[in-house]
Amino acid sequence: MEIKIGIANVAREVVIEPELTALEVEQAVTEAVSSGGALRLEDARGRVVIVPAAVIGYVDIGESAKGRVGFGT
Repeated sequence: MEIKIGIANVAREVVIEPELTALEVEQAVTEAVSSGGALRLEDARGRVVIVPAAVIGYVDIGESAKGRVGFGT
């Protein structure tokens, strides 16, 4: 699962692949935004991303894109 987080006034989005379900990520985002705290996500390699809820522009929850090999159309 790939999560993209858009941050206010930052051109580049944060991309992380946590070992959570889409529902768990959605609940974490909702809780962070409603409490005014911070969104904290950790990926399989131990990388931790903490984003203050006040600057979250959007959160895109989707499947990881597998790289294609070859000349497909």
